[in-house]
Amino acid sequence: QVQLVESGGGLVQAGVSLRLSCVGSRITFSRYTVGWFRQAPGKEREIVAAITSDGGRLYYADSVKGRFTISRDNPKNTVYLQMNSLNPEDTAVYYCAASWATPAMGVSEYNYWGQGTQVTVSS
Repeated sequence: QVQLVESGGGLVQAGVSLRLSCVGSRITFSRYTVGWFRQAPGKEREIVAAITSDGGRLYYADSVKGRFTISRDNPKNTVYLQMNSLNPEDTAVYYCAASWATPAMGVSEYNYWGQGTQVTVSS
């Protein structure tokens, strides 16, 4: 069974950085677009960033452009989300997901999901 496991979340103060990791098992990550999503309490899940299978195309939500960077290491079956200059509005559960589609911007386009990692940013 395919598994995606996120790690790297935590409770931090505004202005600091975190790096999230997503490791895939029983899946050839290099064949998939991988996205990072987040869901805050009472809000819909939204895409934060996505990277195509070869890393050639990147997508960022306007709210994180210039602060977050998505990258991938296909031999390690891992995708990263470097998050800088965090602010309280970034507080959410962050999920990684894999999609056959390219590009893939919507929740419904993703085939596999991780369980999520909590990021809490205090002011």
